[in-house]
Amino acid sequence: MAAKDLEIIRSIRSNTFAMSESNQVRIDKFLWSVRIFKTRSIASEACRKGRVIINDHPVKPSRTVLPDDIITVKKLPVIFKYRVITPVQNRVSAKLAGNYIEDMTPEAEKVKHEMKRSALHGFREKGLGRPTKKERRDIDRLFDDFIGQ
Repeated sequence: MAAKDLEIIRSIRSNTFAMSESNQVRIDKFLWSVRIFKTRSIASEACRKGRVIINDHPVKPSRTVLPDDIITVKKLPVIFKYRVITPVQNRVSAKLAGNYIEDMTPEAEKVKHEMKRSALHGFREKGLGRPTKKERRDIDRLFDDFIGQ
């Protein structure tokens, strides 16, 4: 083996075993506990599909998280970026999630996320209730014309 390969193996082993048994947290569990994903199974699936990257390397759901790891999560069309402050095993409230991760997502990505959220449902004045059948058909026609172009 080349010296570089041995160095990589040593760094992987040290990263895996550096933390004590009680402090090790799997990436899928961590992403679920800080509320990046709604369920742990969705977080595991994203890891398996290569949508979760730690320090520029795609990871499996069993990869352990260390402090100062940079996590990139692809929820298309947006690519979120986080830095781990402290690994946590149990799910925490949305208010406390900021104590464990730092959001490093660029502003351009945040704008994409807001556009996606607003375009998904459209806009309707408060108090108008559900659209009538005719209004619904008009809305569908508008979206079909918009998407078809």
